[in-house]
Amino acid sequence: MTSRRPKRLIAATALAVSGLLLASVGPASSAGADKRPPRPTVVLVHGAFADSSGWHGVIERLQDDGYPVIAPANPLQSLPTDAAYISSVLDTITGPVILVGHSYGGMVITNAANGHANVKALVYIAAFAPDQGDTVASLTGKFPGSRLEANLLVRPTPAGADGYVKPEAFRKVFAGDVPWHDSSVMAATQRPANVAILQTPSGPPAWKTIPSWYAVAENDQVIPADAERFMAKRANAKTIEIKGSSHVAMISHDKTSTDLIKAAAKATR
Repeated sequence: MTSRRPKRLIAATALAVSGLLLASVGPASSAGADKRPPRPTVVLVHGAFADSSGWHGVIERLQDDGYPVIAPANPLQSLPTDAAYISSVLDTITGPVILVGHSYGGMVITNAANGHANVKALVYIAAFAPDQGDTVASLTGKFPGSRLEANLLVRPTPAGADGYVKPEAFRKVFAGDVPWHDSSVMAATQRPANVAILQTPSGPPAWKTIPSWYAVAENDQVIPADAERFMAKRANAKTIEIKGSSHVAMISHDKTSTDLIKAAAKATR
């Protein structure tokens, strides 16, 4: 009687080899997928009277989509030192960067991005996008509509003077479309900026060499919407308008703000 063991052995060996071949196809496909360009690191820079927590909703949305995110603390001491600090953060990042600024954070990123070849896009969310020689004061005063100067509270400090938005006017001026309980906490915890920042001229603008995107906040009471449109057009930025948005568009319209950042990231990959 002839034994069937050799045939079974051959069949088992063939199945094992097939399994190995199939297994090898899986990793090869994954390896191919891994060759796609990595998502750029998004660096979020807050402005005056705020801190990095204002980016909370944007950070969650970006991280959910696989973007590495850094939201450093902007010192708010002077434009040269603030820009140098953010520049030092950029020095530590390998790979492409999308640099995002809100409000005065736009002044900072416009200066900090210079000399960083890995910064692939600048995104301005209701932010200053200055040309050389512009100041915060000159840009807010260029068009009517800003309520900042009339509602600025100045407190002397050992280093000069710090500016705050008056608490009783904070929601109306800064965060008109944010719930009352949230804007009250924001008013109580606002980080002041050295008032010298208002008159400090900006340096050569990075937007002249780096593609830019801009979100205009239609109901902004800090930077008039017309000033935002002017800066966006001058920078040749790809621009959206957020209807009814207060100055803190990244909080009240975090999805729209995130979508603009993602658009910049995808366009520069």
